[in-house]
Amino acid sequence: MIPLCANISMLYNEVDFLQRYECAAEDGFTGVECLFPYAYSAAEVNAVRRDAGVAQVLFNTSPGASADAWQAGERGMACHPEAGAEFRASVEQALHYARSLDTKLVHVMAGLLPDDLTLAEAEQIYVENLSWAATEADKAKVTLTLEAINPIDMPGYMLTTQEQAANLLQRIGADNVKLQFDFFHCEKYQGDSLERFRHFSRYIAHVQIAGVPNRHEPDTGSLDYRQVFALLQELGYAGAVGCEYRPSGNTREGLGWMKLNGVRP
Repeated sequence: MIPLCANISMLYNEVDFLQRYECAAEDGFTGVECLFPYAYSAAEVNAVRRDAGVAQVLFNTSPGASADAWQAGERGMACHPEAGAEFRASVEQALHYARSLDTKLVHVMAGLLPDDLTLAEAEQIYVENLSWAATEADKAKVTLTLEAINPIDMPGYMLTTQEQAANLLQRIGADNVKLQFDFFHCEKYQGDSLERFRHFSRYIAHVQIAGVPNRHEPDTGSLDYRQVFALLQELGYAGAVGCEYRPSGNTREGLGWMKLNGVRP
């Protein structure tokens, strides 16, 4: 059975962030992921994680240098030429949390395409920054992930397609840099997500799911997740599946989608 992990930045918003670890455990999840744990110290997060008995599967690097970067619309620094020091600090911060939480996967946010750069120029900066980050992550035994995010929901994001992500991955050329494949983003923007997953599966370290196109429970919308889970089983996918969706109502009342898809935490 492929393990599911709860994205506690989106699920269990009925309670405060640190309480969500226990909520996920009570519903049978053995792992969680989140966008950013940095509002709390690594020790605080690890204490509640350990008490809940769940693994911290993945989280992201910081979206920007300021505490309110996400709310301000920042979406990462890895392709920004003027943010080199801040980017390196964000990687060091993430690796500190990864060591404390025993997290093996960290998603490095690419950032919005700077207005004064071409895509090719931004990609080159990204490749250089990820090459440096991969060396640092290797010391911590952490794998970094790249994720293509659809520009409908995140306009201006530098990394938008699976093909672009795979090309960047090859240019970086580090064994501890892999793809993070989000079926929601792929299907909503490119389509043919099942075939794209099959094609790039050898590079993929983490999967995320949500209903298409509204990002609610994975039993809603145009993508049949029974086919997705069958494909993961067929290909022997060995990672976790992050439930990164916005509940259409109460989180727990919406967990019935798992039974419909023949899966469980």
